[in-house]
Order: sequence, then structure tokens, then C-alpha cells
Amino acid sequence: MSQHPQTQAIRIQTERTGEKEHSTPLFLTSSFVYDSAQDMAAAFTEESPDVNIYSRFSNPTVDEFIQKIAVLEGTEDGVATGTGMAAVFSTFMTFLSKGDHVLSASAVFGSTHTILTKYLPKWGIESTYFNMNEPEKIEGLFQPNTKLLYVETPSNPGLDIIDLELLSSLCKPRGVLLVVDNCFATPMVQKPILFGADLIIHSATKFIDGQGRVLGGVIVGPKALIHPLYLFVRNTGPSLSPFNAWVLTKSLETLAIRMERHAESALRLAKHLEDHPKLSRVRYPFLPSHPQYAIAKKQMSNGGAIVTFELKGGLESGRKFLNALKMLSMTNNLGDSRSIASHPASTTHSKLSPEEKAAVGITDGLVRISVGLEHISDIIADIEQALDNC
Repeated sequence: MSQHPQTQAIRIQTERTGEKEHSTPLFLTSSFVYDSAQDMAAAFTEESPDVNIYSRFSNPTVDEFIQKIAVLEGTEDGVATGTGMAAVFSTFMTFLSKGDHVLSASAVFGSTHTILTKYLPKWGIESTYFNMNEPEKIEGLFQPNTKLLYVETPSNPGLDIIDLELLSSLCKPRGVLLVVDNCFATPMVQKPILFGADLIIHSATKFIDGQGRVLGGVIVGPKALIHPLYLFVRNTGPSLSPFNAWVLTKSLETLAIRMERHAESALRLAKHLEDHPKLSRVRYPFLPSHPQYAIAKKQMSNGGAIVTFELKGGLESGRKFLNALKMLSMTNNLGDSRSIASHPASTTHSKLSPEEKAAVGITDGLVRISVGLEHISDIIADIEQALDNC
């Protein structure tokens, strides 16, 4: 019987132990025992591929989390990592070699930008950026050695949206892997596999956890692509801890209702602020004023939980706004049950040059709001009073 994603996130569960526990069990162990020397030898020669050996390789709690994400994203398999950036780096290291070329959206998270521009060149791997707002120019940027195209949609922090079907149509004939960071949307809002993506990456630290408690990352996709990723993580060690996996798999049980509430409140906030006299721009994927509104409506079931706006007063107004907040948290995380305000130009994207910031729409007055689960009237009231004082 086919089940809805909301049901699968709750009912997919590791096989119960002899105690017949109802809730997901936690396998907090570094290694596993065998019934015989022959069984142990078979496990290491992969004659028994489903046998757990060591928690850096596999663990029932981690496997449950992976299975849930893979099902929710509509694909076959996955591998979990200790952080979202470990997932990004592991993907690059698995599928790229000396002499290869990466085509990436310029609007990517600051640490991803650092990997692309500082670390990959040390191994002879080149990259080229494309502007998500100029999709017609992307085809001309492919090179004979292009092996992977990387994109966040919606992007962080500018909330740019790109047509994944277009990217897939460019990648598939060239044998280029299309890798999509789906962190801002989650599988409850957007399923990139349906639009031709090959691999999906999540920083599970964000909305998947949803309460700012643990770090985690995950990559999902077809078994043929996940197996080499699994071997990389197994051998190099950026594995997800069983405890964090247990927290994350429990969080998935409420992901659908949380994302609905986040998005409902975010849309109300965006509409409320759109004509505010102290703001020059408000951006949210499901506002008709968003330049890629039609694409967002095609690819996403709602607009997600992030709202950005531009303060007319620039850097000084941005500082005054943040300092005037009374309820919203000032932190560099997002995807929490608590609403968060951040200033990308001086935090997450501070290492970008002024030209690089401008290229991805990050200005001194840009503020990113991760809309939490508080009552929307309280969220709006705090932002309004802060705007009055900046």
C-alpha cells in the first residue's frame, strides 16, 4: 500500500529489538559482534553486505535516518555525514579528480565557495560560476572536462530559484552530474529528483533537525552513485554519529507539519513587509514579485521558511535593526523552531570579496529571517519595532 511522505517519515523504522520498543531505538555502539569467525570474515569480504561491522561504516540508527530521507526524496539510497559541509566536500571528492571542472551557481553558501576556490584547486580541480538569474548563459560555460554541476535552490541567502529541468536538460546529454542542495526547501517542499537531479544534499542541521540541537548531513540518490560515496565516507571518516542520527530521525516525524507552519508564517511576514517604507526590497519565493515566482510555483509546494529584505539604510541600519530585536535570535544558524535574524554580509558570506557579494545580491543592508514556529503576530511585532528603531 502506497503511503504519503508524512506517514513514511513516521512509520519507517529500524527493526525492533527483543524488547519490542515502540519508539525508534538508539544503537549507541562503536562496533558489532559476530556469531562465528566465518561470519566475521564474510562481513569484511562483503559476502554479507547487510551485516553491521563498525559504526563508521554503518549503524542501524544511521541507516534508518538515511532510509527515511531517501524515501522522502523519492530515490534509492544515501549516506550520512557529520555535518552538511562534510556532505558537500565528500560529494566533490568522490566524483572529481585532477583535471576535472565543476560548474557551480555563484550563489552558494560561503563554506562551499571556499571549497571551490581555495581547496579544490590544490588538487587540480577547476570551477566556473554561473549567475542563477542568467540561465540562458549556462550552456556556454560547460567545458569538455566538466563533470559536475552544483546548485542551491532556493539559494542562500538571496533566495534565487533556478529551473532544475533546464539544468537537467543541459547535464544529461553531457554526462554531467546534477547535484542539488535542497537544504532550504527540504523534501517536504521540493523533490529535485522529480526534475532530473542526480544527487540531493542536505545540511540536516537546519530544518531536518528543526530545533538547533545537532549537526548532520546527508546525500541521497541512486544506488550506483551512492556506493562510491559510501566508500569515501567509510574510509575517510566524516560519519554521522548514531546519537545525532537518532535525534534527526525523530525530527523527521514532525518535518511535514513544521514546514507547513514555517511557510505559512513566512508568507504572511513577507506580505506584511513588502510595502514597508524602510525596506527597498522583500524577497520570498511565493511572492508574485519574486523574479522566479513561476519556477518556484512549479518546483515547490510552498515558499519555505526564509524571508530576506533590504534595509534602505545599509550597514548601519542593519546593525541597528539586529540590535533592536527583542525576541528573534541573532545567530548564524537557520531552520530552528525559534525565529532567527542574521546579516550575511558580515557573517556567513563575510569571506566573499565586495565584487563576489554583489554578484550574488548580498548587500550591506541585506537581512535574512529564518521564520520559526512562534505565533506569527509576535514575529511581526518584534520585526516591526526593530524597524522603527533603525
